[in-house]
Amino acid sequence: MQRGEETNLTEEEKYSTCKGGIRVNNPHLDSMKEDFLYHFNLGTSSHDLPAMFGDVKFVCVGGSSSRMAAFTKYIAKELGEKGEYSNLCVDIDRYVMYKVGPVLSISHGMGIPSIAIMLHELIKLLYHARCTDVTVIRLGTSGGLDLEPGTVVVTKRAVDSMLKPSFEQIILGKPVVRNTELDSKLAEELLKCGEELGKFKTVIGDTMCTLDFYEGQGRLDGAFCSYTEEDKMRYLDQICKAGVCNIEMESTVFAAMCKQSNLRAAVVCVTIVNRMNGDQITTPHEVMDEYQSRPQVLVGHYIKKKLNASKKS
Repeated sequence: MQRGEETNLTEEEKYSTCKGGIRVNNPHLDSMKEDFLYHFNLGTSSHDLPAMFGDVKFVCVGGSSSRMAAFTKYIAKELGEKGEYSNLCVDIDRYVMYKVGPVLSISHGMGIPSIAIMLHELIKLLYHARCTDVTVIRLGTSGGLDLEPGTVVVTKRAVDSMLKPSFEQIILGKPVVRNTELDSKLAEELLKCGEELGKFKTVIGDTMCTLDFYEGQGRLDGAFCSYTEEDKMRYLDQICKAGVCNIEMESTVFAAMCKQSNLRAAVVCVTIVNRMNGDQITTPHEVMDEYQSRPQVLVGHYIKKKLNASKKS
């Protein structure tokens, strides 16, 4: 496969079975005796996946296991659900997964490799469970550009460090470039939810995804640094003027894999530092906790609105 965006693939180039509307591009899956989702500790033979997950309509993912446990409690309260919610990834410590009615809450760790592994298994889980009309939203933290800490950013476009709206992966020694387009209508709906809440500032803009927290994001406080503060500020100013509102480490692969799988997707991140003013995060712990709750408040409001609307229709 030559370098270029993997968009208009032919049927021969992609295996597109839509069990329940979830698309997978792997002709080998149906010939497997069992598909064991190793990092979830769930399998097609050992578990009744359609019975367990077939009603899922919303999947919310985030880096921290404790943050997703907190989101589970929050969304259960918002939806009026009662009960104890245990981790469905039993006897394994890579990820956590909780289910509250039609809402699945999963941690994904930090960085592109970690979230990509989780997404492969999540997509197959939804496929095997025959889920339909699923919306996936990443809840995260990020470094803001010219935004006060605590601002919530809804991602308009996920771009790489070169400002390209694409994700490049090396497969069998060759580069494959995939589109990172997100659902624009979903982004606008989420922005509107933030405005309806009026509890914190919510903006929409491009999100830059990097491969590293330190040098990749132009920080001056890593173990290595080969550039000056002037170099750093020149770069941050350049990407800010190009429309980048925040920087994190998962959005491009998240957008690319959700698009490939026919999943509506969005990224909602709170900024925890204004990178134009410094690199280190000095916000007090209790303030940081409140900041990190803001994406879940916004997304919880969105989910509640959607479920109430579907009940009325």
